[in-house]
Amino acid sequence: MPKYVIEREIPGAGKLSAEQLKAISQTSCGVLSKMGPQIQWVNSFVTPDKIYCVYIAPNEEMVREHAKQGGFPANSVTQVSTIIDPTTAE
Repeated sequence: MPKYVIEREIPGAGKLSAEQLKAISQTSCGVLSKMGPQIQWVNSFVTPDKIYCVYIAPNEEMVREHAKQGGFPANSVTQVSTIIDPTTAE
């Protein structure tokens, strides 16, 4: 199943409180539950003005539909070609 990186432009994202992040996560999980097991949220990285999310889904359209239903921006959705890590150097 393809993996995607989603760039969400959210000014002040890095200043969101733990409670605000929890609410966003709950909204996302609720939408995922309704959409079914084909789409999965792996994790997200919060930076000062953006959140980068990693999802597993059959296609980009499903990722964008999740964003639409959740009311989240999806400024960029990019399919991951390859994953590398330190073991790639071995």
